[in-house]
Amino acid sequence: MAIPGNFLSATTETIDPNTSGWAAKLNCTLSLGSGGRNGDGVLSMKATAAGEMQARTYSSYAVTPGETYWTFADASSTTIPERIGIRWLSAAGAEISITWSLTTATASSAWHRISIGGQAPAGAARAQVLVSSTATAAGQITFFENVYLGYPLRYAGNLLSFDAEQQEITGTSWAAEANCALSRTVPAVPWPVDLYYSGGEMLTLTVTANGTASAVCTERPAVTPGVEYLGYAYLSPPTAASSCWVELRFYDVSGAQVSASRSTLAVTATGMYRQIASGVAPAGAATTSLAVGITSATAGQVMRSEGAVIKVRTANVTSSLPNQNAVAFADASFEQGPGQWTVQSGVAAIARSSPWGSQTFLDAYSLTVTSGTATASTIRSGRYAVTGGVNWRLWCVAKRTAGGWTLASSIRWFDSASSLISTSSSTSTAVPSDGAWWAFQQDFAAPAGAAYAQIDYTLTATAASSTLQLDAVVLYQVLPQQSITVDDDSASVNVVIREINTSRLMTVYRVLADGAKTLVRGASGLLDRVVSTDDIAIVTDYEAPLGVPFSYRIEFYSTTTGLLIEWRTTATVTLDPGDPGYAWLKDPLRPLVNRRVLVKQAPDWQQPIEQGVLRPRGRQNAVVLSGVRSGREGSLVVWTQSDDEREALRFLLATGNVLLWQSAPGMGESDVYVAVGEVQFPRITGYAPEPWREWTLPLTEVDRPTGGMAGSPTWTVRDVAIENATLLRLLDRYATVLDLALNQRADG
Repeated sequence: MAIPGNFLSATTETIDPNTSGWAAKLNCTLSLGSGGRNGDGVLSMKATAAGEMQARTYSSYAVTPGETYWTFADASSTTIPERIGIRWLSAAGAEISITWSLTTATASSAWHRISIGGQAPAGAARAQVLVSSTATAAGQITFFENVYLGYPLRYAGNLLSFDAEQQEITGTSWAAEANCALSRTVPAVPWPVDLYYSGGEMLTLTVTANGTASAVCTERPAVTPGVEYLGYAYLSPPTAASSCWVELRFYDVSGAQVSASRSTLAVTATGMYRQIASGVAPAGAATTSLAVGITSATAGQVMRSEGAVIKVRTANVTSSLPNQNAVAFADASFEQGPGQWTVQSGVAAIARSSPWGSQTFLDAYSLTVTSGTATASTIRSGRYAVTGGVNWRLWCVAKRTAGGWTLASSIRWFDSASSLISTSSSTSTAVPSDGAWWAFQQDFAAPAGAAYAQIDYTLTATAASSTLQLDAVVLYQVLPQQSITVDDDSASVNVVIREINTSRLMTVYRVLADGAKTLVRGASGLLDRVVSTDDIAIVTDYEAPLGVPFSYRIEFYSTTTGLLIEWRTTATVTLDPGDPGYAWLKDPLRPLVNRRVLVKQAPDWQQPIEQGVLRPRGRQNAVVLSGVRSGREGSLVVWTQSDDEREALRFLLATGNVLLWQSAPGMGESDVYVAVGEVQFPRITGYAPEPWREWTLPLTEVDRPTGGMAGSPTWTVRDVAIENATLLRLLDRYATVLDLALNQRADG
């Protein structure tokens, strides 16, 4: 994989497919080796005789005097350590000087990083990369690959200088603070091949006497009070039992320290570990700095540090994208401990997970929740600034590691005076038991006037001795994943579904208070495991019941396994049935023609049945052979009160489609799908201009139709004009005037 910003060609960087980007400079022969990570090829440098051997890039690269440049490579040798350098050349190609790295402390056959940075000296016009090692005998070999030359690659947003971050020039941006001596060394540390921001020279802290030792960065970047900052560095402890830490500090204009946030490394081995601290710059803070140290150290112990960063908090630790999470970093990521989280009720105990990296979804730690009994406990966060009147999404991940758990989330909303306004809560959901991380999210609408939010998680242990991991708590403003709007005028509900994964199949149910589920209709039929071609869907439900509460459940299934992957639920709503003397007649497939009608008389229902009666001679009772009793039959009598109403009802009945009859609750009639027989609609008086008509509609109960829905009551002439530039476009799109009225396009 090409290293971003590399001056070197791909062949020179990866040594693939050959060594043409390199030339022997001193006491060696070059050949193509294998076993590399950035491509298989590696540069094999073999000593001709005992002594230093060197190889250089075949080409040189343009540089500007005074600019800082950086080079690194990955090296491997079973017998001899290595170093890397930048060879500065004049415009005529004459060598001006070489900036060499320190030599690796020990030889290592594992791939490890060597690197050095430096300013191009006066007169420099070109530069080459040099790699070097000193052989103790002819035939010794050192391997190199993954080579870079260019401007320094930096952690995004770092307020510290390149030398303070990576110790690659002088290392003088750090000073011994207590009980130690500082130096730079190059241990043979394996780094991921694509981690380009660390390796090579490292800050090395050697403890002078038993006790606490520390070093501090002498750079003091400016900060803004009230802004949240992150500080982190890689730490390499001398032993697995060592207590090493990184500390983010804030200072006032006089240089006096006003606050500090310490984050202590918890490990069971040695190696390089990134440890993160965070804090909000307090009132009066003017500058910041970073310190590293070791508590209760033993004289002579060595701790190393690398990759030091101070930055304004961003979307994640290494990102340059702005932070959208209202939850403080310490409370969201648990890198320093439980943060402001407390056990509000119940027997649960909370603590930061241990050791580093053992239980984590993001960064290095998570929150461990333990319960000794099968009871519910509530843990509560700090308070965070929010905006009222908008939608907020609460997101976290949880993993069950022992016993069983359910999780429910709540947000307590406070005004600017810290008075509680209201609480929004989700339903409880079981945490699956497979030991994987599972995401839990819920959208909550902040009430008007809300200025702060506080998160509660109600965690119910379903077995004694249960353990749960919680990580990556996020509260951010976002359009809701699903929103619901009631339109009483058309007796319909509009459901907007956002953030759809188009690789999954989607099902949409309407759910009544008793849990009964009904598939919702879409343009192509009932929405049962349908393919989504966009990440947003708008579903209008014209068959929702009147006057009773209901909600919607959206489910997503794997296209390969058919298993349920994700589900969402909406808020509960109720359609206003209006005047109970009226009822709705709806065409489920053509909602454009739906009409509300004045009812004179409900049907006197009958339920016919086909029966054969046999009367055996000599027996008192007959033998009756029955079929299945059919659905209801009866006549609905309604009135239309104007010519427009009469024509609208005629239009509704014209197609002969199955209709949905809906009455207000309390009228003794449940929603029913019906076929309408021959109709009569005489005037209610003998007066010729009489506008009122009395309609007798013979109804026969039938099954719900399964077809797709076309058209919408919101489709207007203005929409036609906006979407069709010319009359010819209309002719291309619509086969008939009815298709135009229903917005049924021939072109899809």
